[in-house]
Amino acid sequence: MWKRDEAVRPASGQPAAPQAPAPAGASGPRAEVSQKRESDIVNIGKSVVIKGELNGSEDLTIEGQVEGTIQLRDHVLTIGANGRIKAQVFAKAVIVLGEVTGNVTASEKVDIRDNGSVDGDIIAPRVAIAEGAHFRGSVDMQKKSPQAQAPGAKPAAAATPAPAAAATPSPQPATRVGV
Repeated sequence: MWKRDEAVRPASGQPAAPQAPAPAGASGPRAEVSQKRESDIVNIGKSVVIKGELNGSEDLTIEGQVEGTIQLRDHVLTIGANGRIKAQVFAKAVIVLGEVTGNVTASEKVDIRDNGSVDGDIIAPRVAIAEGAHFRGSVDMQKKSPQAQAPGAKPAAAATPAPAAAATPSPQPATRVGV
């Protein structure tokens, strides 16, 4: 079965392509989707150095060096084991196997794997730091999108129970955030 993490890693992503026997069954469209997504992943080799702004609309794996700004707002950024980043990073998800110096903002998650290193602030609803990883900075795990939706829902619910100005418990949905 195809997994997103396997597609991000170049080594395991390539063996996943030989799923040609699978199309004979009902999983044919799955194999095509898998191959399409794998072709949407771009690799920057370890000898490549980029200075400036890096924008894209595909998943990206960086094994080289980047200095400046990286923006992949709707895609996954993987910093490979050889990757050395000195940049402000904005992506849907960031997986760090190498070194990042700079702030990292992700709309879904930041994952610092074993031997990965981040020196900077992290803003993401989910953060994972593996044993053996290095992190120096601050973490802000507020969920921005759900909060924007929840206030829209809360006033509608609070409008019905107007005497529920004892809606002091309504601010307790902070308990939901902790859950």
